Order: sequence, then C-alpha cells, then structure tokens
Amino acid sequence: QVQLVESGGGLVQPGGSLRLSCAASGSTFSINAMNWYRQAPGKQRELVAGITSDESTNYLDSVKGRFTIARDNAKNTVYLHMNSLKPEDTAVYYCNAVQLRTVAAGLAFKDNYWGQGTQVTVSS
Repeated sequence: QVQLVESGGGLVQPGGSLRLSCAASGSTFSINAMNWYRQAPGKQRELVAGITSDESTNYLDSVKGRFTIARDNAKNTVYLHMNSLKPEDTAVYYCNAVQLRTVAAGLAFKDNYWGQGTQVTVSS
C-alpha cells in the first residue's frame, strides 16, 4: 500500500507561482511513475504532468513552459512547480502514483494510488 499526501495549494493571483508537494509513504518500492492530475468542478479529470522512474516527463499542452514536475527519490516526494498561473489553472490537484505489482512469474499489474487533493485557486 502507498499513501500520498499533498500540500502547497492555496489562493494565488494570476501570474503568481505555487509549488505543490506530494509525499509518498508505505510500500513505496516499484513505483514506476508519479503524476499530477487536476479536476475543476463539472469537468473531467485531466493529467497535468507525469514523471517516470527513469525521470522522463510529460506535460499537458496548456501548462508546458509554465509547470515543472520533479521528484526527490530520497524523500519519496514529487513536486509540481507552477509559474505564470492563469485562472484556468484553478482546480483540485491530485497526486497519483503507479506501482508495479508482480503476482507471478511474467505476470504483473499496475496499481494506482491517489492523494486527497489540494485546492489551487487562481484569481485576482
């Protein structure tokens, strides 16, 4: 089992910055990827940024150049640095971890774990 705890959300003016943190605990072995999702009221959840075990990253097109995802393996923590925030970035942001679970030789599954979410509000 993996537990994820997010922090760093809050109210910020357009153009401002925030850093979100997600600390993983429990059975953190074999976590293949950590991701940030967000969901605004009445909208579908969307993947904002992800980082894999080999440090490969990907971003939602609308946040490229503004957001940066990073991980500190020693602390089992993933960060989302958000710059030049826009009102459309307002959402609840969720941390996600994908863990590979081997159940037999040549048979494995990916388990998903989620944090409780942290509110980010961008408003003047």
